[in-house]
Amino acid sequence: MSNAYHRKKQPERVRQQLLDVAARLSLEQGISAVTLDAVSQAAGVSKGGLLHHFPNKLALLDGLFDELVTRFDRAIEEAMAGDDVERGRFTRAYLTICLALEAEADGKGWQVLTIALLAEPHLKARWRDWVAQRAAEFAETDSSSNCLLARFAADGIWLADLLGSHELNAQTRSFLLQRLKTLSLQ
Repeated sequence: MSNAYHRKKQPERVRQQLLDVAARLSLEQGISAVTLDAVSQAAGVSKGGLLHHFPNKLALLDGLFDELVTRFDRAIEEAMAGDDVERGRFTRAYLTICLALEAEADGKGWQVLTIALLAEPHLKARWRDWVAQRAAEFAETDSSSNCLLARFAADGIWLADLLGSHELNAQTRSFLLQRLKTLSLQ
């Protein structure tokens, strides 16, 4: 019988560590830097350990996408729960979350996802599916052209934040958010 020390396996912690490293590499060096070798080395996980969780780069990016979109959905649901006005409720929640991403800890993760969406056709298709599902789900309350315009504006602010093309102080950001929320009520 062996007395060798056996480390307790923590698959969820390892999986999260791999996702965190992939996100960091993507943000710092671009999506092309996210290779299985680079992620396994930076995470201190064997390549076999990485392959146990993510059999290829696309699976790793899908895992990152799933994690971030789950958080995004949860934040939208929480924002909707605090809104008593049914008309435009999803749009106002979407606006609130999108305009807060820059300031939140998850903001860097969203930058990574946005970069991946632009670079990976598969993820772009998954995002289009998410948008189409939400449009169908909230068609009764959020299909007006004003709601669509407000969500497009939020997407533009999200992109401006990613590119660092506009400096929006908290007061300006709050003003824009309130104006866009007003649109969702019309």
